[in-house]
Amino acid sequence: MGHHNLDELRDKVDGLNTKILDLINERTEIVQEIGKVKEKQGVNRYDPIREREMLNFLKEYNKGPLPNGVMEHIFKGIFMSALEIQEDEQRNTLLVSRKKKAEDTIVTINGEEVGNGVPSFIFGPCAVESYEQVSTVAQALKAKGQRLLRGGAYKPRTSPYDFQGLGLEGLKILKRVADETGLAVVSEIVTPSHLEEALDYIDVIQIGARNMHNFELLKEAGSVNKPVLLKRGLSATLDEFINAAEYIISQGNDQIILCERGIRTYERATRNTLDISAVPILKQETHLPVFVDVTHSTGRRDLLLPTAKAAIAVGADGVMAEVHPDPAVALSDSAQQMDLAQFDEFYNSILDYLKIHA
Repeated sequence: MGHHNLDELRDKVDGLNTKILDLINERTEIVQEIGKVKEKQGVNRYDPIREREMLNFLKEYNKGPLPNGVMEHIFKGIFMSALEIQEDEQRNTLLVSRKKKAEDTIVTINGEEVGNGVPSFIFGPCAVESYEQVSTVAQALKAKGQRLLRGGAYKPRTSPYDFQGLGLEGLKILKRVADETGLAVVSEIVTPSHLEEALDYIDVIQIGARNMHNFELLKEAGSVNKPVLLKRGLSATLDEFINAAEYIISQGNDQIILCERGIRTYERATRNTLDISAVPILKQETHLPVFVDVTHSTGRRDLLLPTAKAAIAVGADGVMAEVHPDPAVALSDSAQQMDLAQFDEFYNSILDYLKIHA
């Protein structure tokens, strides 16, 4: 008889489990409705005061035997789950999200397609120092059939006494070299007020790691009709990085390249820690092309080739690396730039790698 009784009780529990689940699902649907209404009104979805009121009401209503502490814990879980579902929905409605647009976005820079399945490259000196310096590198790139030239005219440096770049003068040098070689210029803009005058000189607006959270600059770049290379912040999570790209695309510009450039960790063997897994995650979560900057992530010349191969292996749309005619006398980042002979070697090795893995 006892066994039969146990089965009956268990059946009752099963019935209650499904009832509770049905009610939680019904509650979730109503919360989603509330969320939609709030969104139309422009009100924040999460309301902690309302949550506290609901819990207080339930405490007074609770007739036991469930203790209030346990009851509160269970209901907080139910409240949280509804919020998490809403956050997932919001993430999927981001304009940069793969869920919003399934096919890859191809960024076109002066006829050069980035993100079309063939790895692209951006090479050039850390900073523009002189016409001769930039021209020398540009000629080397052109000889290899490369089309994209980087060079910093504005340099956000850790110390205010370090070389800050030549500014507008640097942009003019880049433009002159670009006109002579047919290369496209990728250069960093650090403040919204510089953007307008820079547009005549550059083909790609680079937003540096230290400016990933400069939302006014992101919005400004989004309202311009030029491709943007957005670098991940020094300690930015991928969520924060994706949201920074959303600031740009929300203004109408979807020509965005995401660039992983190493994150700040406790490790000192490299300048930063290259987060190689960021590449496949960003490729899954967004429809934007993804680059890896092997120079700033590692800060080591001996690691440029292996990390570039890793980037390509893991699905990156391109690699960025620094090349300087005479790194020893470079005004910034002298230890990590390749000279022209090293660049030849690096480039040929990458071509070999691509042939083997084509």
